[in-house]
Amino acid sequence: MPAKRIAIVDRDQKFCETLSEQLGLCDDYVCMSFGDAASALAAIGEKEPDIILLDGGLSDMSAQDFHEALREMGVDAPVIFMMRQGEFDALGDLADLTGINDYLMRPFRFADLLAQVRAGLRLREGREEDDIAIGPYRFRPAAKLLMEGDGAEQKIRLTEKESDILKFLSEEEGQVVSREVLLAEVWGYNSGVTTHTLETHIYRLRQKMERDPSSAEILVTEAGGYRLAR
Repeated sequence: MPAKRIAIVDRDQKFCETLSEQLGLCDDYVCMSFGDAASALAAIGEKEPDIILLDGGLSDMSAQDFHEALREMGVDAPVIFMMRQGEFDALGDLADLTGINDYLMRPFRFADLLAQVRAGLRLREGREEDDIAIGPYRFRPAAKLLMEGDGAEQKIRLTEKESDILKFLSEEEGQVVSREVLLAEVWGYNSGVTTHTLETHIYRLRQKMERDPSSAEILVTEAGGYRLAR
């Protein structure tokens, strides 16, 4: 089995060196380290790592912007944030950012980081690889992408929640799903999110995928809910 590639993006060079050595001693990992976002993105664009360990406070780019840049590049490697005190709040809504798997507050134990690295790698290996046909599109849930066309494909980026909505509706195979069920499945039973939030996400999805968003042909409204006309 080939070695797993880990990208460590952190402003502290000594920390990167120490972490690389520790990870290399534990499993078959190949680590590459970067002290800033620009150099990390350039290298990751050439060869995607299997997992990314990200400093929560880089000097040249915010954690959110770095994460968004990864997804715009089509990189879907799991991301583990290594946060300092005060950086967590600046990150915003961690749960609603695409692809973020976990975080650790510094200082942390190496054993805790190693456990999350292994869990993130298992998660990536277990992701469903098959595309899902939705109208004229191929939906790739792991990458949060809708793809259309032959050759030079059009790629439509989805948010975490947009992807979750499409995935759940696709699993229902054309059946109507009530708003209440969608809210519970995508946001959780105790989230307190209202139907207005769901309707806003449905509206944005239609803007991305429908020829005429005002007259939906794929993501269809039915009495009490929604369905995918596949």
